[in-house]
Amino acid sequence: MTDSATWKEAYQKQKERQAHFVTVSGVPIDPLYTPENGAVNYETDLGHPGQYPYTRGVRTNMYRGRLWTMRQFAGFATAQESNERYKFLLNQGQTGLSVAFDMPTIMGYDSDHPRAFGEVGRVGVAIDSLQDMETLFQDIALDKVSTSMTINAPAAIMWAMYIVTADKQGVPSQQLTGTIQNDILKEYIAQKSWIFPPQPSMRLITDIFGFARDHVPKWNTVSISGYHIREAGSTALQELAFTLADGFAYVEAGIKAGLEVDDFAPRLSFFFNSHMDIFEEIAKYRAARRIWARRMKEKYGAKKEESLLLRFHTQTAGCSLTAPQPENNIVRTAYEALAAVLGGTQSLHTNSMDEVLALPTEKSVQIALRTQQILAYETGVANTIDPLAGSYFIEALTTQMEEGAEAYFQRVEELGGVLPAIEENFFQQEIADAAYRYQREIENKDRIIIGINDFINKEKLSIDLLKIDTEIERSQIKRVQRLRQTRDNLQVQATLDDLRTTASSTDNLMPKIIAAVSAYATEGEIITVLKEVFGEYRENAVF
Repeated sequence: MTDSATWKEAYQKQKERQAHFVTVSGVPIDPLYTPENGAVNYETDLGHPGQYPYTRGVRTNMYRGRLWTMRQFAGFATAQESNERYKFLLNQGQTGLSVAFDMPTIMGYDSDHPRAFGEVGRVGVAIDSLQDMETLFQDIALDKVSTSMTINAPAAIMWAMYIVTADKQGVPSQQLTGTIQNDILKEYIAQKSWIFPPQPSMRLITDIFGFARDHVPKWNTVSISGYHIREAGSTALQELAFTLADGFAYVEAGIKAGLEVDDFAPRLSFFFNSHMDIFEEIAKYRAARRIWARRMKEKYGAKKEESLLLRFHTQTAGCSLTAPQPENNIVRTAYEALAAVLGGTQSLHTNSMDEVLALPTEKSVQIALRTQQILAYETGVANTIDPLAGSYFIEALTTQMEEGAEAYFQRVEELGGVLPAIEENFFQQEIADAAYRYQREIENKDRIIIGINDFINKEKLSIDLLKIDTEIERSQIKRVQRLRQTRDNLQVQATLDDLRTTASSTDNLMPKIIAAVSAYATEGEIITVLKEVFGEYRENAVF
């Protein structure tokens, strides 16, 4: 009898503490993984860090050369107050900025629009015009800091404001580094903050590709976002597969628009969630790098190494945070950050303990940042590259993730691609089904969430929360109305007329958007012009 058989016989005589062992996504976990489970070809499936297929990391020396960027997502109330928060974070050791916009800005409405009522500055910063963007980055040297902006449908407008703000600081666009999220496909799939129909939305994105190639070469033009897909209730596999499918759709759109793949692919970046199942998350990131590199090389014919590199930002899982016992969220966030780092992220945001209740206080966001710093400087996890490589369990999970993603790609292809699959509600239904299964597990106590369905405390919530004063909205409305009275409105109208004409053609829209922004046209005015030409999107909802 072999040792393996002896172990199996002995194991089967033991009692287990629960009936089923599964990942957060519901994937069954074997009791033991052996060389048979985790068998991989080192050269073709792993390779060395910084070498094809980049499973072990996109940089040769990874964190031994440079730590990940610590980029806390922040923005609230007015541009002035958010500017003060950014300076606080930079003084605390943050190494990159990440802008959270309020819902009116995300949806393309100025702060004085009736649909903005009650939402101005609530979940992010209100940005109505170049004037606000200038205030947001006042006394912050844009040639010294990398900035990420989480905005999608109006991404071209916010990016134009940033470019003009930098120019007014004396920083040429060629020196700017950062990321604009600009991922409209995941909006149709998960987050739902769209404005225009898919085709003109994709045209805006490919116009950004072309403009960045010529004028802002260091900028990441899309952050292809699995984060929001996961927050909507998907499994880790669905997050992986749907995010990469969106990425392939952007590549194909760029090629169709007449760009060479190597002209824009090096500036595509990704944005993933880090949930509570450490090993599942690590496997997801490793599989993502391998799939992307192979597909870019073998299907799209990319020649530049930079086109093959899946570089990604990670945010810890907001959907894993709990309102009861919010201090527990510090622990959850630390474990999720650990998974992101062990998975090789290039950039990281750690959630604050109170984000399930409100925008974070200064104290809680400092704790979240300190979580990253302790991880980086005290734990030793950054001292070696891909330390879990060769683990039978990790390699088996990584392969399983890749195979599952390929199966999803096939299903999307059979539906005619990403846009037809969105129209058929394929992604939306898959996510809804996964979210339902997860919720049922919690309700049936098949999955324990501390403080929610077990280990419940009765004490009253006793932490300070950040509150946005209603005066913020009134002052922001006055600000945008005063701008319209003092700017050169003839110039504004001329730039908007030029934008309308260009939107009706096939010319690149970015120069016209930059001209309108420079004249202090508001976001809402620019969006209104584009709506006249492009129309608005209405989802074919399925219940």
